[in-house]
Amino acid sequence: MASTVNSPSVLTSLPIPCVQTSLLTFKKKQSLRFASKRVVSCRADNGEQNNADSSSSVDRFDRRDMLLGLGSLYGATSLVGDRFALASPIGPDWRRGCTDATAMDDDHPVKSVQCCPPEHTKIIDFELPRVQKIRHRPAAHLVDCNYVYKFELAMERMKALPDDDPRSFKQQAKIHCAYCNEAYFQTRPPRDGPDQKLRIHFSWLFFPFHRMYLYFYERILGDLIGDPDFVMPFWNWDSPCGMAMPEIYADPCSVLYDKLRNDDHRPPNLVDLNDGLDANELKKQGIIFDNLSKTDQIRSNLCLMYRQMVSNGNKPTSFHGKKYRAGCRSALDDECKPEPGGGTIENGAHIAVHKFVGSKRSPDSPYNEDMGNFYSAGRDPLFYAHHANVDRMWNIWRTLPGKDRRDFRDRDWLNSSFLFYDEKKNLVRAKVRQFLDIEKLGYDYQKVDIPWLESKPTPRWPRRGQLKGGQVRGLRAETKEINVFPLVLDKLVRVKVPRPNRSMTKLGEEDDNDEEEEVLIIQNIQVDRNASVKFDVNINTEDDETPIRPEDSEFAGSFTNIPHGMDHADSKLNTSLSLAISELLKDLDVKDGEDIEVTLVPREGAGLVSIGNIKIDYIRE
Repeated sequence: MASTVNSPSVLTSLPIPCVQTSLLTFKKKQSLRFASKRVVSCRADNGEQNNADSSSSVDRFDRRDMLLGLGSLYGATSLVGDRFALASPIGPDWRRGCTDATAMDDDHPVKSVQCCPPEHTKIIDFELPRVQKIRHRPAAHLVDCNYVYKFELAMERMKALPDDDPRSFKQQAKIHCAYCNEAYFQTRPPRDGPDQKLRIHFSWLFFPFHRMYLYFYERILGDLIGDPDFVMPFWNWDSPCGMAMPEIYADPCSVLYDKLRNDDHRPPNLVDLNDGLDANELKKQGIIFDNLSKTDQIRSNLCLMYRQMVSNGNKPTSFHGKKYRAGCRSALDDECKPEPGGGTIENGAHIAVHKFVGSKRSPDSPYNEDMGNFYSAGRDPLFYAHHANVDRMWNIWRTLPGKDRRDFRDRDWLNSSFLFYDEKKNLVRAKVRQFLDIEKLGYDYQKVDIPWLESKPTPRWPRRGQLKGGQVRGLRAETKEINVFPLVLDKLVRVKVPRPNRSMTKLGEEDDNDEEEEVLIIQNIQVDRNASVKFDVNINTEDDETPIRPEDSEFAGSFTNIPHGMDHADSKLNTSLSLAISELLKDLDVKDGEDIEVTLVPREGAGLVSIGNIKIDYIRE
């Protein structure tokens, strides 16, 4: 029977910081750990989450403050090159303004596009609203005629605003382009360093930025129709009844329609959350793949959601994405890369839906516009319903069992900030810490069944080394040793990956029971930002002829890229993919100390991706 997740009830433990007085101890541990904990309801009035000036226990001593407070001892160390010494919250440097972003069209493979908002000299700081009641965003497939009338009226008035009005649909669509396509510089680090552009994808900024974006967008819609209680809908693509494109967006006569969509994916066609297994690509590799029936597609989608939300996403880093700090200089440190690595939903269902909706290439959409390219995605009204469901995934994730399902406590994440225009045309600076609890923002989501909670994948083969039927069929890929890197992923490749001993790091008496998660890391993934690419990652498969799907335990996850619209001067995306595999290895009966075989299967863009390394590590956060 399908399960339903209610509103958030209990946050996992919140820490009381233990200040280390020894620099040696600080350096050894690399990050602050905590001697005691307390439990706080996520409905409680958490100053530590929403008050930037709070002195609450969660507002830990900043690493930089601690280092600078050590006086001459700090100056006598080699910490100048340490990533923490130069760390800083991400945010746009408004003093240096907004520059042209980059995009593409059919006449010019690369061109500049103006995605900046109207100029404004005054910035005000966001304050949480006084919530009188909770507004519930509805599932788009369940709305009635009265709601559709009100929603279309709000969209019609937004589209009727002058183009230079920051509340207009055109300007709102540009927000995503500006933050995704490097129109802003980062806030400068504590010490002067090279200018670095700001990007909000493939990192821990993904969820909070888009939550803020939708919040102000929704407030503008409500204000335009004089309804402060108005809420936008969410596309319920994680449930069978919502896996088709919502009908209210498919009417060519509606203000919610966008002509730049894939006509083959109109309702009742179901979205493929595995980004579409390309039969032609597989046939080139000698692998036979049949299109999925409706029943099989639903099963595949639900298993994929279980993998991304439950087994792969049980730590903050694996779900949110890797840390991303302003001012980093070391190219060897993931936290210093412009796109260090996205989380499970961003890499998975999020991009799959973008590609499902984006139009086929044509003179009108040379790069799969609108939804199929980040620079143009905000031009499609369906973008906002899609991201409302992405935001809903974050809210659900925090309610799932497990003490590790908590947001980051890192001040550089909590104090990251972005700029938006509100419904009164004020330019507002909002911080991540203010957007952790959606009920404090005055909204929640309609409660619907969540069937993927009970859709755990199962092993394709009953035991390691035993196939159904007892025969290995087809041509096996050669198992390569780990020293094959770097490699170009132009065909299916299998790599033997050693498993290191668990680190068993002791973090204090009350943290001894914290479980480490075994993580498979695909490092230094390099691909042109303008390329549409996807490859799957499978573990301990028994033959190469049988396609592995999300409903199989052997399926670990995928990497996907859709065009960014970047210029050729900085056209290479260099990122990583981290996949939590502890539950997967248990399901496959892989014993401690046994190495694993990792199979990389190109689904789209074979030969366009290079891989720097594959390794296994253990993480606690």
